[in-house]
Amino acid sequence: MRLHKVYQCASLFHLPKQPFLLSSSPHFLSLKPPLRHPFQFIKPCSTTSPAAFPTKPMRSRNIVAVGAAENDGGSNGATHFSAGTADREDSSLENGYCLPPPEIRDIVDAPPLPTLSFSPHRDKILFLKRRSLPPLADLARPEEKLAGVRIDGKCNSRSRMSYYTGIGVHQLMNDGTLGPEKEIHNLPNGAKINFITWSSDGTHLAFSVRTDEEDGSSSMLRVWVADIETGKARPLFQATDIFLNAVFENFVWVNNSTLLVCTIPLSRGDPPKKTLVPSGPKIQSNEQKEIIQSRTYQDLLKDEYDEDLFDYYATSQLVLVSLDGSAKPVGLPAIYTSLDPSPDENYIIVRSMHRPYSFNIPCGRFPQKVDIWTADGNFLREICDLPLAEDIPITHNSVRKGKRSINWRADKPSTLVWVETQDGGDAKIEVSPRDIVYAEPAEPLENEQPVVLHKLDFRYGGISWCDDSLALVYESWYKTRRIRTWIISPQSESVSPRILFDRSSEDVYSDPGSPMLRRTPTGTYVIAKIRKEGDEGTYLLLNGSGATPQGNVPFLDLFDINTGNKERIWESDKEKYYETVVALMSDQDEREMYLHQLKVLTSKESKTENTQYYLFSWPEKKACQVTNFPHPYPQLSSLKKEMIRYERSDGVQLTATLYLPPGYDPARDGPLPCLMWSYPGEFKSKDAAGQVRGSPNEFAGIGSTSPLLWLARRFAILSGPTIPIIGEGNEEANDRYVEQLVASAEAAVKEVIRRGVAHPNKIAVGGHSYGAFMTANLLAHAPNLFSCGIARSGAYNRTLTPFGFQSEDRTLWEAVNTYVEMSPFISANKIKKPILLIHGEEDNNPGTLTMQSDRFYNALKGHGALCRLVILPFESHGYAARESVMHVLWETDRWLQKHCVDNSSDPIAPEENATTGITDTENKAVGVAGGVAEHQIPDYEIDNVQITRRSSLCRYD
Repeated sequence: MRLHKVYQCASLFHLPKQPFLLSSSPHFLSLKPPLRHPFQFIKPCSTTSPAAFPTKPMRSRNIVAVGAAENDGGSNGATHFSAGTADREDSSLENGYCLPPPEIRDIVDAPPLPTLSFSPHRDKILFLKRRSLPPLADLARPEEKLAGVRIDGKCNSRSRMSYYTGIGVHQLMNDGTLGPEKEIHNLPNGAKINFITWSSDGTHLAFSVRTDEEDGSSSMLRVWVADIETGKARPLFQATDIFLNAVFENFVWVNNSTLLVCTIPLSRGDPPKKTLVPSGPKIQSNEQKEIIQSRTYQDLLKDEYDEDLFDYYATSQLVLVSLDGSAKPVGLPAIYTSLDPSPDENYIIVRSMHRPYSFNIPCGRFPQKVDIWTADGNFLREICDLPLAEDIPITHNSVRKGKRSINWRADKPSTLVWVETQDGGDAKIEVSPRDIVYAEPAEPLENEQPVVLHKLDFRYGGISWCDDSLALVYESWYKTRRIRTWIISPQSESVSPRILFDRSSEDVYSDPGSPMLRRTPTGTYVIAKIRKEGDEGTYLLLNGSGATPQGNVPFLDLFDINTGNKERIWESDKEKYYETVVALMSDQDEREMYLHQLKVLTSKESKTENTQYYLFSWPEKKACQVTNFPHPYPQLSSLKKEMIRYERSDGVQLTATLYLPPGYDPARDGPLPCLMWSYPGEFKSKDAAGQVRGSPNEFAGIGSTSPLLWLARRFAILSGPTIPIIGEGNEEANDRYVEQLVASAEAAVKEVIRRGVAHPNKIAVGGHSYGAFMTANLLAHAPNLFSCGIARSGAYNRTLTPFGFQSEDRTLWEAVNTYVEMSPFISANKIKKPILLIHGEEDNNPGTLTMQSDRFYNALKGHGALCRLVILPFESHGYAARESVMHVLWETDRWLQKHCVDNSSDPIAPEENATTGITDTENKAVGVAGGVAEHQIPDYEIDNVQITRRSSLCRYD
């Protein structure tokens, strides 16, 4: 039995207010300020009383397409407005939160569109209602920071958890239209809904509910169920003292009438209390001389009290409960991190973690026990008990020793599959094979040995199952960027595995697409085989992004698995629209699927039309519109968007997306102030770096902190100009980081000036995280290009991340010059242009400690730089609260108006700064990488991460 759960995964940024489609599949499922000293340290703090903060529900920060606050016109605690001019003084620069100009605020405050979720049988759609940006009071609630996890002790769940406010059910009619909405009712007033989960037969939903208490905190979570037919919801448990423990796993459907729930143990007392007088010093020892290297993880355990507190909140009692409310505790209380029922509903893979813990790594590397239980909650056998994993090397593709990626085979009733490394988990060790894939029954016979399914020379990246004759196995190797897809016959030893695709992961033009999956009666997802009438061939559907030199043109190919021949049966419009295949919709039963009966869900959008969903059917090849969402920001519906191409001085082809405000005419209006917002990327080849990614026809999604907001302020926006850092052959990409960074920025600036859309003296640069690092480096090494910079949540001193960062897996001591020369902190004395630093006070992202901005600001101030530091209380790596978001926009707008729009200074001549030119060998950086996001995958999930192919049932906008 598979889980059909609407997961809400942590997101770092406020992304566009697009409808977000969730799968039923478990697999994917900113007045001139008063004259002040330029070295101001600004720490927003509200002087208003708590009553000045309206109790608004928390924004759904853990889902992808989160919109902005409800348009209630309230300030939500913010007390100051920006007048939007550079001619007047503003006396509020150091007091309270401020609001950006109305033209920006109105976009951010637009109501968000709902999240969508299809039923397992594709006959119904959930419209999950979302609220807007949460008030700061939500983020200010107490939280425990333990082993890399932040916990709301009052709710016994992850802190800052988003939620839905309502659930609407629509019938999907045969013609693609939606029936009237049926609201899930009988919920308590102000219900905050999480973890929405379909039963496999699509007749029920399970979800958690919490409400606000009188003191402003949230109540503990209870599990509720709803009947889809009637729409009526009710608590699952009859007892009122059973609460959900949602720190790790929460609940799963074992079958269509039974759930296995992680509950707070009834015998649990009060939290442990920390003694005022310690029993002794805090000691860590490495007297065994072990080599333990780890990145700069945060929120780690610090002492025995933290260990006890972690146990207190993370420990669950599993309870089997049926829809009639009868419940039975099973197993002993433990820290259960994952529950995975078998397809035949007879077994459950139960993962848990246990002591000894570590003060050096997050909980994902704590000892992990994996067992098999029967579906009625009895222990059957142990699969493995993995020890503490402090010693995983920092080299890319290094993994934990022992069994990993333990899952059920999707096309079998109860067959286990796992992988074991042959190199001790160390990617630096040369060995063949490197990984071996094994399989065995849930209950093997006596002396029965696991079956070797496949041996891999690269690192295992997952399996797409089909049947006994077909499965696709994926492997990859980061150092060479190679990725391979193998065809294997799981039950036929006589059929030798063969390589289906062998390509560079950087070469998007050669991407053949990913196989579409179909749902099985047991709720799993397997590769969809397609038949053609009068043809005995075996065909797959390959769903691809269709990258071309003109931009992405998504496609659907009918692929003959035996001959390799392809037939393109669907392709996106190229002229005006950008379309994608989202999901297979004709897989409701076990019957063979024929091409003439094929039905898929597609999305369609353009530069100015937001995403809508359609049902596309064969043989008519007719599309029926399913949704009709309103434009989220009609005031910018006529903006101009163009994907532009230009060349770097070393011949590398570059691209960027140029946005111009509605009604703008370069010939009539002249050049505009321009904001360039980017994020570097790392490549192994110039050809791959020069490939075009994205489509010129994609809708211009605008998030609540997006640079595109400044289109409303009549800026030209150069979004995502490619800044490839290339290291070909044995050369490390970071060895020429600054040289390539400056060359890329110089090419972008020259292009917008050449086009006449940007004023040479009024070009600002900005970025978030690694983009902030980029911004600081550009102001240090290319001061002639930009009037000012905006750097959010960055890391500026790489000696504070000595065991690697981004794609760099050399240590500080292995590449001292690289770490030092590329750190803008070291070049703070060279920064002469105004720079605005913004950082969340509670940033828990590896590498981007708040201290990075604090120390960089002090370095800049010590050299007389015009700088400003804004620390956002309670905010993490991305900014969530409405007060914080609005203040960030106010700060940004003020900075741009003062130092970009009003800038009248001449550009710094290249000869005035020795590091401006890219041919200056003395100041070439032996520098950093940029292809991997500065943020890391949460380490508690590290052992379950696989290469995720494009799902046939999920679209992340």
